[in-house]
Amino acid sequence: MTAIPVPVTRHRALPSALADADLVPLAKIGDEVAIRAIIQRHNQRLFRTARAVIRNDAEAEDVVQASYIKAFASLSAFRGEAELSTWLTRIALNEALGRVRAQKTTTGLEEIDMQATSAGGQVVQFPSSLSATDPEIELSRSQARHLLEQAVDELPDDFRAIFVLRDVEGMSTDEAASYLGIRPETAKTRLHRARKMMRQSIEKRLSGAFSALFPFDGARCAFMADRVIAALRRTS
Repeated sequence: MTAIPVPVTRHRALPSALADADLVPLAKIGDEVAIRAIIQRHNQRLFRTARAVIRNDAEAEDVVQASYIKAFASLSAFRGEAELSTWLTRIALNEALGRVRAQKTTTGLEEIDMQATSAGGQVVQFPSSLSATDPEIELSRSQARHLLEQAVDELPDDFRAIFVLRDVEGMSTDEAASYLGIRPETAKTRLHRARKMMRQSIEKRLSGAFSALFPFDGARCAFMADRVIAALRRTS
């Protein structure tokens, strides 16, 4: 009896489960699923990087889009000598910096010479994704995030970029310095200054709110007076 061959069905792994090294060859041949997986995986880092330079959400999105287009158009040149995330981030950073330079004449980041000082200051932790279902908790976290984003936006360009790459994206000092094309010592100096500016900005924004802490006015105040008077009448 001759066995009848049964075709083997090959199941393709989910894109989200594939490493970048596996997705790149597929993206090179125009595999849309792989391209989408790469984009979704690296969107946040590229947006944060662009946003640190541009300071405008809509324009930062444009930078990310333009960066992806450039990256996929030249993907054949990607040899895997660096991580894909590194390669994409550098493209986004260059795109963002190029737009800033086109808008105004400024001294390039690599040309600014600052005296190196030891790194210091407290790392500002940005709120994580909202997992709580309590509307009040979500509102307070949203307000805290807005406060931090405003403080970041006020940082000078040189300090904002290193702060976002180092403290928001969690890069090492050497890695962030490599992206920005500056010395690690300069990166440490800028990070120290950026953290100090952040603390000062947040303290300034919050200082006016201290007098409003633990309010006891309005109906609560009036009710207390009523209670005291009632108690006094009982003892008289």
